[in-house]
Amino acid sequence: MSRSKNAKSNQNTAKPAIDPRSHSRQVVDGLKNTPARAMLRAVGFGDADFAKPQVGIASTWSNLTPCNMHIDALAREAAAGADASGGKGVLFNTITVSDGISMGSPGMRYSLVSREVIADSIETVVGAEGFDGFVAIGGCDKNIPACAMAIARLNRPAVFVYGGTIRPGEGHRDIISVFEAVGGYASGKVSDAELLEVERKSIPGPGSCGGMYTANTMASAIEALGLSLPNSSAQEAVGDNKRGDCFRAGEAVVALLKAGIKPSHILTRKAFENAITVIIALAGSTNAVLHLLAIAHEADVKLSLADFTRIGKRVPVLADLRPSGRYLMSELIAIGGIQPLMKRLLDRGLLHGDCLTVTGRTVAENLASVRDYPANQDIIQPFESPIKKDSHLVVLHGNLAPEGAVAKLTGKEGLSFTGTARVFEGEEKATAAILAGKVKAGDVVVIRGEGPVGGPGMREMLSPTGAIMGRGLGSSVALITDGRFSGGSHGFVVGHICPESALGGPLALLRNGDRITIDAKRRLMEVALSAAELSRRRKTWRAMRPYATRGVLAKYARSVSSASGGAVT
Repeated sequence: MSRSKNAKSNQNTAKPAIDPRSHSRQVVDGLKNTPARAMLRAVGFGDADFAKPQVGIASTWSNLTPCNMHIDALAREAAAGADASGGKGVLFNTITVSDGISMGSPGMRYSLVSREVIADSIETVVGAEGFDGFVAIGGCDKNIPACAMAIARLNRPAVFVYGGTIRPGEGHRDIISVFEAVGGYASGKVSDAELLEVERKSIPGPGSCGGMYTANTMASAIEALGLSLPNSSAQEAVGDNKRGDCFRAGEAVVALLKAGIKPSHILTRKAFENAITVIIALAGSTNAVLHLLAIAHEADVKLSLADFTRIGKRVPVLADLRPSGRYLMSELIAIGGIQPLMKRLLDRGLLHGDCLTVTGRTVAENLASVRDYPANQDIIQPFESPIKKDSHLVVLHGNLAPEGAVAKLTGKEGLSFTGTARVFEGEEKATAAILAGKVKAGDVVVIRGEGPVGGPGMREMLSPTGAIMGRGLGSSVALITDGRFSGGSHGFVVGHICPESALGGPLALLRNGDRITIDAKRRLMEVALSAAELSRRRKTWRAMRPYATRGVLAKYARSVSSASGGAVT
């Protein structure tokens, strides 16, 4: 009798067996799947491959941008790593678009839309083909968070790989040098010959834009989340380190399958707090706010703008990186990347060391043997003398942003600005006015109609901010918008204003000459108008005609949520 009770007890407490092929066996096993096996033989499967877990390799390769032009070779390395560990790697592609090329044009409306398309396409392929796990390789602003969104949504063992950063152009230049040279040319500070030299020599080859712009910010955030292997975010696009990273990622997915570790075990609230902490310390892009909210949404983790404020009160800015600082990502890589920074944050009690990662180990275990930065480096500042004692990502509220807005203020711009509204319907009109010298010191450039719905697609305002900096107005002109900013934008800028103007938000009610105050200390953005005056103006407001009435932009505008929730569909 007692033996029977013990046997029953053991049965109840035993863990369910892990099946590394839980998805692929439904596609290739048994009599009914003979046609599927026949088709897979044509693409390279042999008899033994049908008994292996299938690992999809989601490649964002494209020859339309330096960020992704090399990813086909990296994808093959990831597949080889999966094969070497007993899996079967299967490559597939998804799209990408180039923010840097489409910036300032109507094509930029598709940028944020592409994030949803890419996440949807990865989900579609992985789900349809029955992959047991996958590697996702991203190299540009939107395909990086899109890969993480798909990983969270599918909840199958997966590893993200960053395609890597570009090397510096001649003269320590990068893409932002080009945008700012345009403003310099318009003001007469840059000659024809100098402009051509900047154009020819700033982008030397493969890799994502070289500062702590959106690509490097999001790669760092995803590493901090635990979805990529240690130091994956701090590697150049070209070289043995990045190829090895891809191979190990393929191996790691097979190990995750055998261990039964899924993204839901990794993507906890604590993990998102770690990611926020790291991007603040790195002075990362405002786009990280939008993308982390979207990834959390897919992971079913509650995250809000208030979390960025809460964490930002205790985490300092430590990295002297472009666009607001001096150094490029390659120079941070040379001194050790972000792992020593994470170790410092952990030792300071600012990271959750118990969070699981794709190595199968915790954050603290991954960092245990990490060495500190060299003593003579000045890229990462000590806690005792930070670049800014609290976050540069400042969430503002007030009568212009009842649902919030996001400013990127490192302190060098000052912490408050009061000026006169110069209102523009859309980015093109604002950029033309700046380049023509019509925007003066003391102006607050207001660009509206660029939100997720109104754009549609929430374009990035790098062209107008680059023009402002190039004309030497960076310290005397502010810019506010319901659109977004490139990670390369800097100056006194505020974006993500919610509700957006297309939905009747207060931005839609502004007029030239209105007095606007932005105060980072009080986290306030307001126009000097009474509630009664705003109400009077609202009665005469009429929504503009939609930019698109059919196609993907129209579908996006009908389904997208507010920027304060990540602009998810």
